[in-house]
Amino acid sequence: MPGEIYKSGDNLMSSGRKIFQVVLAVLCLSWNAHGHQVSSPHSARYSIPAKGTIPVAFVITDDAVTIDFAGPWEVFKDVFMKDRGKTLAEQAVFRLYTVSDTREPVKTSGGMRIVPDYTFDDAPEPAIVVVPAQRGRSPKMSQWIRERSARSQVVMSVCTGAFVLGDAGILKGKKATTHHLYYDEFQKAFPDVLLQKNKRFVESDSVIFTAGGLSTGIDLALHIVQLYGGAGLADETAKLLEYEGTGWKGESVDLE
Repeated sequence: MPGEIYKSGDNLMSSGRKIFQVVLAVLCLSWNAHGHQVSSPHSARYSIPAKGTIPVAFVITDDAVTIDFAGPWEVFKDVFMKDRGKTLAEQAVFRLYTVSDTREPVKTSGGMRIVPDYTFDDAPEPAIVVVPAQRGRSPKMSQWIRERSARSQVVMSVCTGAFVLGDAGILKGKKATTHHLYYDEFQKAFPDVLLQKNKRFVESDSVIFTAGGLSTGIDLALHIVQLYGGAGLADETAKLLEYEGTGWKGESVDLE
């Protein structure tokens, strides 16, 4: 009887050691030697630096649709983290600028005139590129977008900005969406792209994202904020904007 008790105790101790070893192994996988939690490959690509800002380039040419770039612009502009500093400038997460073929004023939809901050020749290297619907299709613009698709963390189109990405050749074999009125035209122009209909936005791969028409760019921008800073930061930004849409909460959301 005593021997059986000791045997049961040994089994319990052995089981306890195994559980401890499993827990320790999980902790070792989750934390690196410096005491920092190891991020997943997806989150490692999108991270907010402790200091400085994330550069976001908006490609703007004639007839750029205002809400396509103004919506995402307002989203990225209104992302703040209080623990980064005391002033709004210090708390700002993203730094925004426009880029075009020249610094000549660009006339967007509705007559708004914008003087681009940079040209494709001298623009700072962006982490995020936003491409709204627009008329411009210069070879230099297409080349710049192709290069950014290999260097930047995010290249996103809004509305028929997907045609710009298609013309640049970076959507081949990938899923993408655009404004619903242009589905047929898009399929004819880019038969090698997997058109996704009735989606607010589509994640084509870890870099390229395409949004549907107009207001869907706001959802995609909030989704990008979520990738960088988590759902809490994106939700805080949406509340600051008094934006009640929830289309940003997902990887590929249906149009309502």
